[in-house]
Amino acid sequence: MSWEINQFATDPQLVEDLAVEIARHLQAAIASRDQATLAVSGGKTPLPLFARLSRSDIEWDKVTVTLVDERWVPEQHPDSNARLVKTGLLKGRARYARFLGLMTGAADPFTAEEQLDRRLGELPLPLDVVVLGMGEDGHTASYFPAARGVERAMDPQAERRCCAVEPSSAPHVRMTLSMPMILEARQIYLHIVGARKKQVLDQALMPDPVTGLPVVEQLPVAAVLHGSEKPVQIYYAEQGADL
Repeated sequence: MSWEINQFATDPQLVEDLAVEIARHLQAAIASRDQATLAVSGGKTPLPLFARLSRSDIEWDKVTVTLVDERWVPEQHPDSNARLVKTGLLKGRARYARFLGLMTGAADPFTAEEQLDRRLGELPLPLDVVVLGMGEDGHTASYFPAARGVERAMDPQAERRCCAVEPSSAPHVRMTLSMPMILEARQIYLHIVGARKKQVLDQALMPDPVTGLPVVEQLPVAAVLHGSEKPVQIYYAEQGADL
């Protein structure tokens, strides 16, 4: 259980600092191991971060970018995280990075777990940097409360590097990195914007007053915050697109 909160008045201020930190970690990994890995989340919140990060002056040709999770839709679909990353991040200097997606030609993600597990196993692990987001329901990655498959994905002893989940509260079945893949990363960031998400975060940081345990079932992000042995760097902006 470990975290640090970095608070900013506006999202542009946050984005500048966070992009510098991510680039520093990636370049340090390259200097140490001649390669680096970065896993990013989808949604609208990270778009300004992607744009700023794409201009970072690092050796992008030695970076592999992958996804924290993916909706099981074609890449041309507007809800595709691969599409979002390719158009938002993998441009400018970052266009030289390698991209490893979490989508196959399988009909559904449940039948593609083994293939994608092998694909992720080809990366230099553990991941160097993971950037998470959070929904107002407390989900992070595709750890949605009460989703089909979510308990397996959130198992700290999960054998798979990725797991399929089917949310009841959000569209599309999905593939998500498993909890061990996220918790074993060398650096974890949680990027949130707006007062409503801060209220959810505050609830996730506090244990249940009755049991004293993290509120994992109600707010899955708590599993990451309370389960990480290294400090999760929380980047929170008071003002910005509250998404």
